[in-house]
Amino acid sequence: MVDIATRVWNHKWKIDPIVRSLIDTDFYKLLMCQSVFRNKPDTRVTFSLINRSTEVPLARLIDEGELREQLDHIRSLSLSRGESTWLRGNTFYGKRQMFRPDFMEWFEDLRLPPYNLERNGDQYELTFEGAWPEVMLWEIPALAVLMELRSRAVLNDMGRFELQVLYARAMTRVWQKIESLREIEGLSIADFGTRRRHSFLWQDWCVQAMQEGLGSAFTGTSNCKIAMTRELEAIGTNAHELPMVYAALAEDDAALARAPYDVLSDWHEEHEGNLRIVLPDTYGTKGFLDRAPDWLAGWTGVRVDSGDPAEAARIAIDWWRARGEDPKAKRVIFSDGLDVDRIRALHAEFSGEVQVSFGWGTLLTNDFRDLVPGDALAPFSLVCKAVSANGRPTVKLSDNPNKAMGPQDEIERYKRVFGVGHQDALSVVV
Repeated sequence: MVDIATRVWNHKWKIDPIVRSLIDTDFYKLLMCQSVFRNKPDTRVTFSLINRSTEVPLARLIDEGELREQLDHIRSLSLSRGESTWLRGNTFYGKRQMFRPDFMEWFEDLRLPPYNLERNGDQYELTFEGAWPEVMLWEIPALAVLMELRSRAVLNDMGRFELQVLYARAMTRVWQKIESLREIEGLSIADFGTRRRHSFLWQDWCVQAMQEGLGSAFTGTSNCKIAMTRELEAIGTNAHELPMVYAALAEDDAALARAPYDVLSDWHEEHEGNLRIVLPDTYGTKGFLDRAPDWLAGWTGVRVDSGDPAEAARIAIDWWRARGEDPKAKRVIFSDGLDVDRIRALHAEFSGEVQVSFGWGTLLTNDFRDLVPGDALAPFSLVCKAVSANGRPTVKLSDNPNKAMGPQDEIERYKRVFGVGHQDALSVVV
């Protein structure tokens, strides 16, 4: 096992690439990329970095030259033979050859397209523009680079023993969480922590700790590179990006109202079983489910990613019952802002009513709260989102208005089209 503190001390953070593989990304990104490659390959999309935690001055903490070095290194990466073999031949979600030959041939030749980086005060403006299948693969590595460079900046002036103690305390914290989770009978939990991790090595350590500490209750990781290396299940389905771009392409209000279901219709043709998971909150969970076609109720489950998680789960349970489905045969995956207390509470409330799963992200792979002076390693909310498609702005409403994004006039239009009324604003931690 890598001695992370010693690695931090010895390297003193020269180039030391943060992202060393194109599959150091989330599994759902590759599934979505294949879908986009098949259905919308010529769509032009712009992704942009958005720091919701403006109190974290990324441009003052992170040297622009170092950031460019890391991003340039990512542009030099291509799939290795072993990575290609794993993607082509491994079984994912019980399916052999999840990735089609034409997609794999394209992916094996891919180099990520150029980026645009500018400094604006204490923040960076980082954007990626181009064909949707190419630029979408920048999202996860870009976030990983910014998060880890911030960690490196804070750790740079710490001494050898200080680093050893810091990581010992952080490891103890993770293990205490695992010990608490061990007490939950029937727990099903996966690592979803790639995008806002402390570092790659730390995510890998956390995954190994979960493997040892939770056994079969730990179902896998969203990180493809770690899944391959540690011989784990790669976990993930789809994300808000798909309906956001499909909606932006809609020619009128009627097409806009259909867009979220058009996404899932395309997905339905490609996937089955546990990959048929609905993410209903992009434009409001209740309205989305109320208007959903009956065939969608036959899908395996839903993922809850914003708003009050218990309320969203109740809405889904009521929807299944109203459509003649048995909630006990359905899965609810909670994935927003999770930590041990919330995991325990949600499992206690819904176990027995539905099949409960958890995708545990930032507070698994980046919980260094209160471990350094000034809480300078506390996790913060950094995202990289599609902001336009074919020149039209994208919009996300969410079940939490504090997570909404897009031009205000378009947000109001989307609220009208999707019948979104009052929403309770909740704090956004990550």
